Amino acid sequence: MGNRIRVADLARTAGISVQQVRNYVDTGVLPPVERTASGYRVFTTAHAEALATAREAAVGHGWATTRTVMRAVHAGDLETALAALDAGHAQLDRERTELAAVHDALGTVLANPAVPADVAATPPRGMRIGKVARAVGVRPPVLRLWEAHGLLRPDREPGTGYRVYSRSELHVAQVVALLRRGHYPLATIHAVLGELRATGSPDRVLSELTARQRDLHRRSLHRLRASAALHAYLRYLGHTA
Repeated sequence: MGNRIRVADLARTAGISVQQVRNYVDTGVLPPVERTASGYRVFTTAHAEALATAREAAVGHGWATTRTVMRAVHAGDLETALAALDAGHAQLDRERTELAAVHDALGTVLANPAVPADVAATPPRGMRIGKVARAVGVRPPVLRLWEAHGLLRPDREPGTGYRVYSRSELHVAQVVALLRRGHYPLATIHAVLGELRATGSPDRVLSELTARQRDLHRRSLHRLRASAALHAYLRYLGHTA
């Protein structure tokens, strides 16, 4: 399909090496090539179309997904190609949902900035689990459950091994309790606490989340353009549905 193209010209147009073009053929990113009687590979405008499509797809979907899609298309397995594309879009949807949940949960924390008096009154050596449970408004087994899920990180008292909670850890327990009362899932709370522990500031977390939202928007647009390029390539190959 198409007119012949010198492999060197194909490589130069894409800004890659001749060997990379050959590798794309060997891995199925480009369609199979015919050979001349002397054994030389014959490249055509069909390979140029495939190469341009693959490079556009890689920007939006990454090379792993692009290789899967292009190999499947050239093997005539359209179902596998479409499934890989659907999985990529679903991943972005999950990221968007998770990011919105963390942003919403952090808003709940920021709307309740007051630190309870029990936190300020925490002794330097920390508080044991019973007092922390009363301060937070839950039973001790709940605190142990939160610890098992990685939400809390109490220290251990030398000699006795009892859990002791520092002032900062008591505050974390208050945040967890606040978010649980708002019915946020443990996974979302874990993400919020991870951000708070990393930055130490809810405002900085909000700034980071805003940056991630911009990045997600950019990636979504890249993926949309990549999918459009793949659709155009399918039409070029004769898939008109």
